[in-house]
Amino acid sequence: QVQVLQSGGGLVQTGGSLILSCTASGQSFRHWRMGWFRQTPGKEREFVSALSGDGGPAYYSDSAKGRFFISRDNTKNTVYLRMTALKSEDTAVYYCAANRKPSESSPESLAYTDWGQGTQVTVSS
Repeated sequence: QVQVLQSGGGLVQTGGSLILSCTASGQSFRHWRMGWFRQTPGKEREFVSALSGDGGPAYYSDSAKGRFFISRDNTKNTVYLRMTALKSEDTAVYYCAANRKPSESSPESLAYTDWGQGTQVTVSS
């Protein structure tokens, strides 16, 4: 069983920045695709960003492109999402996810193997 633990989040003003962190247990972390998703009440969970394992590419949703930046530190089994130029529409619960079988689904798919507990991000004017 892989544990995915998130930290960060909170309240930030419009135009501000925030960093989310996510640590996953397991010795094969460097091979896993790590993703960030978000969800607002009444809506489906949506893809934000993903970073492949083994030095592979990063992926971003159109809304995240140019404002959000994903990175990972394999020595700490941690992935980060740096969010800048935040807008009110970025307000959501953000989820981190690990995919231990990345070849079986696309980065944008919800078919990740392990999920974090979610963290609230609220962007206020």
